[in-house]
Amino acid sequence: MTRTLVIGGARSGKSAHAEALATTSGKPVVYIATAQAGDAEMQQRIAHHRSRRDGHWQTVEETLALGAVIEKYSRADNLLLVDCLTVWLSNLLFSELKEFPEVGAIDAPAAFTEQRAAFLQALAQAPGDVILVTNEVGQGIVPQGAISRWFVDEAGRLNQAAAATCDRAVLVVAGLPLSLKG
Repeated sequence: MTRTLVIGGARSGKSAHAEALATTSGKPVVYIATAQAGDAEMQQRIAHHRSRRDGHWQTVEETLALGAVIEKYSRADNLLLVDCLTVWLSNLLFSELKEFPEVGAIDAPAAFTEQRAAFLQALAQAPGDVILVTNEVGQGIVPQGAISRWFVDEAGRLNQAAAATCDRAVLVVAGLPLSLKG
């Protein structure tokens, strides 16, 4: 079993690289899609990703309970491809937020700590191969707003925890993979 983190910026080619890794594995692939179509632009992104998927892959859509889905679908003879951790994180962080606070500390929803821990445990215990796609959002300027800083901080923490659990980590820039680990 191998766990691989594929990280990069927006439109860096990280999903295409992860899909190529999944295809060349020769294993049955379960594609775990974390996006939810909240607006027309996200609907277009989802359609683009769907159009690239191998027709033989099984697709499971899960926006919040990622750990439970990994636990349910991971087998020694298959490969899970999760696209994408930062979209999942966004779903999770904002799942119970009714309005954006203007100032002050932002409290994570009650489910955040539980779901994050369940994901990391399922990742560590998955009997099959897992490829995770995630965004590197912390290399730009420090965001001006508290809610944006909160998201960037949590994405960085999640990426570090996932990378620590993974055997391999690959940074994709301009469609070019650079091995960081393994």
